[in-house]
Amino acid sequence: MHVKSGRCGQSGVAAVELAFLLILLMLMAAGTFEFGRAFWYYNALAKATRDGARAMSVAPKATISSVAVGATQTLVVDAANGANVDPLLITANVDVTCDGGACVDGTAPADVRVAITGYSIDIGGIFPFFNPSTAGVHSISGVSLTPHTVMRYMN
Repeated sequence: MHVKSGRCGQSGVAAVELAFLLILLMLMAAGTFEFGRAFWYYNALAKATRDGARAMSVAPKATISSVAVGATQTLVVDAANGANVDPLLITANVDVTCDGGACVDGTAPADVRVAITGYSIDIGGIFPFFNPSTAGVHSISGVSLTPHTVMRYMN
């Protein structure tokens, strides 16, 4: 009489379990990477608005509208793009206001505000997410990043 040990029925179970676990771990790693990238971009944009607001807060009031606003927009774009945000930030995405409205040469505002507007990224652009209901991959597109900084005018 020959006795079976029971190992014969288990010959591929470990490989199948590993495959399920690897898929889950890869999805978690991809999600962590993508959301980390979104936070990194937001942080880079927020730092750029702080740099711009700091420059505006000490700009000469005689040329605050004619010179400082354009220089601030360029400063913010250069700072954000220097952090390798993708898509690139453009000056049209940088909104500079004084006391909630347009800056006026020769008038000292109480506060200056620098904001990023109309900028969005796709989460899942590098590592697309798998959607089991449609059996396809996709990304979350059009996630708006809108940091802003308000500082008191010091000059």
